[in-house]
Amino acid sequence: MALKRGLSSVGVQRSRSSGSRLRIVILFFFSILTLLVFFVGKGLYISDEDSVQSGFGKQNVDWRERLASQSIKNLFTKEVIDVVSTSTADLGPLSLDSFRIGNLSTSWKVMGVESSVADKATSQSNQKATDLKQEMSQVKEGKLPNDDHSHDMLTTTLRRQLRDNRREKQVAGLVQKDDEATVKLENAAIERSKAVDSAVLGKYNMWRKEIDNENSDSTVRLMSDQIILAKVYIIIASMKNKLDLRKELQIRLKESQRALGESTTDADLPHSASDKIKAMEKVLAKAREQLYDCKLMLGKLRAMLQASVEQVMSLKKDSMFLSQLAAKTVPNAIHCLSMRLTIEYYLLPPEKREFPRSENLENPNLYHYALFSDNVLAASVVVNSTIMNAKDPSKHVFHLVTDKLNFGAMNMWFLLNPPGKATINVENVDEFKWLNSSYCPVLRQLETAAMKEYYFKADQPTNSGSSNLKYRNPKYLSMLNHLRFYLPQVYPKLDKILFLDDDIVVQKDLTGLWSVDLHGKVNGAVETCGESFHRFDKYLNFSNPHISQNFDPNACGWAYGMNMFDLKVWRKKDITGIYHKWQNMNEDRALWKLGTLPPGLITFYGLTHPLQKSWHVLGLGYNPNVDKKEIESAAVIHYNGNMKPWLELAMTKYRSYWTRYIKYDHPYLHSCEFSE
Repeated sequence: MALKRGLSSVGVQRSRSSGSRLRIVILFFFSILTLLVFFVGKGLYISDEDSVQSGFGKQNVDWRERLASQSIKNLFTKEVIDVVSTSTADLGPLSLDSFRIGNLSTSWKVMGVESSVADKATSQSNQKATDLKQEMSQVKEGKLPNDDHSHDMLTTTLRRQLRDNRREKQVAGLVQKDDEATVKLENAAIERSKAVDSAVLGKYNMWRKEIDNENSDSTVRLMSDQIILAKVYIIIASMKNKLDLRKELQIRLKESQRALGESTTDADLPHSASDKIKAMEKVLAKAREQLYDCKLMLGKLRAMLQASVEQVMSLKKDSMFLSQLAAKTVPNAIHCLSMRLTIEYYLLPPEKREFPRSENLENPNLYHYALFSDNVLAASVVVNSTIMNAKDPSKHVFHLVTDKLNFGAMNMWFLLNPPGKATINVENVDEFKWLNSSYCPVLRQLETAAMKEYYFKADQPTNSGSSNLKYRNPKYLSMLNHLRFYLPQVYPKLDKILFLDDDIVVQKDLTGLWSVDLHGKVNGAVETCGESFHRFDKYLNFSNPHISQNFDPNACGWAYGMNMFDLKVWRKKDITGIYHKWQNMNEDRALWKLGTLPPGLITFYGLTHPLQKSWHVLGLGYNPNVDKKEIESAAVIHYNGNMKPWLELAMTKYRSYWTRYIKYDHPYLHSCEFSE
C-alpha cells in the first residue's frame, strides 16, 4: 500500500513537472511570436508612412521647382536656361560654389594654362574611373575579397567619381561656350573697329544723339566715308606704283559715287547701295593690307582737310554773294503785279486818282505813320496788318512815299483796296524838289566818280571781304532809304509820327506808342544790344579819332523798323543838321560803311529813349531761333535780314505771320501767279 502510494505520488509529480515545462515552452513561443509580429507591423507602418511623406514631399518639391523655374525664365535668356538645364540633366543640381572655386571663367585664367589644367584634370578623372572599374571586375572574378563592406565602398567611390567626372565635363562645356561667346564678341569688336577705321574720326561716337535715332542715315555717311578713304588710297597707290589696285579703287569709287549721287538720307539711296558698300569694303580691306601707312595716311587726310576747308570758305563766300544778290532782286510775281497796276493807273482819268479824306493828312491829333517803300505787296501787308489790329481805324493816317517807277502801282493798289476808314496818301520822292544834291550830302556823294566806281565797275577787286557785298545793295542808291532823316521837312505840320519799315508786320494796336513819354528825346526805339552784340563798335570805326573821341564803343545800339519820332524836338535840336555834318565827314567812308543805321546811331546819340522789347521783335529775316512766344506776344515783328517773307529764301516757319494778311484770291495776285 505504501509502495503504491509512493509510486502514484511520483507519477503525479512527473506529470506536473512535464505540464509546467510545456506551459513555459508555449509561453516562450508566443513571446517570440509577439515580438516578431510587433517588429513586422512597425516596419510596415514606417514604410507606409515614409511612402506617404515622400509622396507629399515630392509634390511639394515639384511645386517649388515650377515656381523657381518660372522666376528663372523671367531673369535669364533662353540660351542661359538651356545651358543650365543641359548641365542639370547630366549630373543633377550644379554647385555654383564648386564652379567658382575650381573652374574659373576664361577671363580669369592665364593664357595657355587653362587648357593644360583642364586636360590634366580630365586625364586624372579618367584614370581613376578606369582603376575603379578594374577593381570591380576583379571582385566579380573573385581575385579580390568580395565582402559586403568593400563592395559598398567601391560602388560609392565609383559613383562619386562618375559624378565628379560628369561635373568636370559640364564645367568644360560651359568654359567652351564661354570661350565661344568671347570669340564672337572679339570678332564683332574687330568688325566694328574695321568700320571705324573706314570712317572719319568721331563719326561713329556712340554717345552722339544721332546714334540713338534709327533713321540717322548711317548708310549715307558710311558711303561718304568710304569714298574719302578710296580717294586717299588712290593717291597712295599712285605713289607706290600699285596700278592695278589704283584702277580697282577708281572703279569702285565711281560706282559708289554714282550710287550715292545727291542722296542725303538712306531712303534716297538705290537698292544696289548695299552691294556697292560691300564691294568697296573688300577693295578697301585689300588696300589697307598693301598700302596702309599711318604717317602717310595722316598727311594725305590733312591735305584733303585743308583743301576741303578752302573749298568751304570759297563756297561760303559765293553763297553770301548769291544771298545778297537774291535779296536785291524783285520776284517775277511782284514785278508782274507792279506792271499791271501801273498800266491800270495811267488808264484812269485824273479825277479818279485821288484818295478820300485828304483833310486828315495834316491833322496832328490823329495817329500818323510814315512808310517809304518801292514794294507794293510789302506796303499792303504793313497797312492791312495795322488797320486790322487797330481799335479805331478811322484815326489812323498812312503817309506812303515811293519812287517814280512804282508810283502808279502803289496808288492803283490802294485805290482798288482802300484801308477801310483809315486815311492814306501816296507821294513820289522824285517830286520833292528841295531834296537835291546841293542840300543833301548823300545825293552829292552818290554823284561822285569814286562812288560810281564802287557800285558800277564790274572788274573791281573783291578781296576787301565778302562782308562788303551787302553795302553794294541798290537800296543805298535810293533816297527812299535816306528819307527818314528828313521827316520834319516832308511833314512840316505834324508833331509826332511813327516810322515803319516795309518788312514788318503789325500784330497789335499801336496807339499806345503815342502816349509813351520820350523824356525829351527825339527817337523812341527798341534797343538791340545783348552782351557784346549790336553795340556801337560793331557799326562805327573807332580807330578814327572823330569816332573814338565822341562816342562810347559799348553804347547800346537800337533798331530801325518801328520808331516813334518827336518832330517838335527834332526841329528844336536840328537833328537833320547833325546828320548832314557827319555825312559830310564820311565822304570817303572812313567813319562807317554805307547804310542808314550807323549815321542814325550817331545822329540820335544821347537822344534815343528805349522802348519795351515787346513793342518790336527783330530777327525773322536771319535768325531761325527767335522765340515763338516772343513773336506771338510782340506788337510788331520785323523781317530784317536777307530772308524777306516775299522771297523764296524766306524761312518757312516765320512766313505765315506775313502771308495771313494777303488775299491770294485777289484777281491781280491770281493773274501774276502768287502762291502762299
